[in-house]
Amino acid sequence: MTILCRNEIDIIESNIRTHAVLGVDGFVVMDNGSTDGTREKLEQLKTEFDLMVIDETGVYQQAKWMKRLMYLARDKMGASWVISNDADEFWIPKEGTSLKEHLSHSDSVVTVKRSNVLLTEDVLKDDYHFSKARYCVEYPICYDKQAELEGAHTAMFFANISPKVIVNPYGFIKISGGNHRAKHIAKTFTARNEHNIRVFHYPIRSWKQFEANIKHRQTLLKYPKARMGDHYRRWVKLYEQGMLKEEFERFVLKENQIQVFEQYGIIKDIHLNDVIFSKSNKFIR
Repeated sequence: MTILCRNEIDIIESNIRTHAVLGVDGFVVMDNGSTDGTREKLEQLKTEFDLMVIDETGVYQQAKWMKRLMYLARDKMGASWVISNDADEFWIPKEGTSLKEHLSHSDSVVTVKRSNVLLTEDVLKDDYHFSKARYCVEYPICYDKQAELEGAHTAMFFANISPKVIVNPYGFIKISGGNHRAKHIAKTFTARNEHNIRVFHYPIRSWKQFEANIKHRQTLLKYPKARMGDHYRRWVKLYEQGMLKEEFERFVLKENQIQVFEQYGIIKDIHLNDVIFSKSNKFIR
């Protein structure tokens, strides 16, 4: 597994511990100048896991950097498949199975569905940990591009998000920014979708983490060639207008809202407390 991270201290350890249990043999992690203790945590984790850490302080270039990590995973770790991951994404296989059980050596590019994990009022408690989150979006809302950028009542958690890919590094050509697609010499014949693995996405885990992330995105957007999803452009604009806190509060679902969304199958209970590690090598229960 390859991971590109910056200031992910609240989630990076859980990510690595969880995926190691689920069948990932090794990790190549690029740290892009973390200042919150993420880099030091990675150094600690190297004593427990087959983990290579690369320091990169240049201007953010996700696709280029993930391609570099793909080659390192292949050439230095002998990887047969590479999951190009983000620190806030957890690749969860069907209960009772490992990730490897759903992959074949004949695979070139395996595409996996991804779902946003939602915030409830628990996020407002002091002892909240992201692994306590109970619900994900099962059927997203298809907002148009203008609504995603400027809609006053748009709830970005419910927007449709792109899938992710697992790639056989032998024959790999390039991967897209966001790790949503990949080019491979055998893709025409052996690419497929895998429905027994789902990526659970935890993009927002607290107000503090959300605000810090958007401040950083604002800095990145000042570069002339910056490439970034519409949701981040929306949130940077709201931050500059002093309305980001209102956007965060709109993410937090009330109990009556949860009941309605469940009734119509828009969200579902995910029961991941026994799958995703919290800090200190323990599960949240």
